[in-house]
Amino acid sequence: MRTEKVSLTLDEELLTEAREVVGARGLSSYVNRALRQQLQHDRLAGLLAELEQKHGPIDPRVLEEVRQEWPTPQERVAKRRDD
Repeated sequence: MRTEKVSLTLDEELLTEAREVVGARGLSSYVNRALRQQLQHDRLAGLLAELEQKHGPIDPRVLEEVRQEWPTPQERVAKRRDD
């Protein structure tokens, strides 16, 4: 995949924390993954809005079932740390 060098303005505290996690040499990959995840999230949110407009809102009981079955992002991160 082709890459392009860009200049970004980031919150200093976020940048510092990210560098602590991945080191200076891994920052581009880290930001690239974060951007990819955000774009995926945005596409899914758009699809959900489209489906809700077409079919109505999701039944709250179904949402609760899903919440019981699928871990939250925080739970997934905690599990990765424990593994």
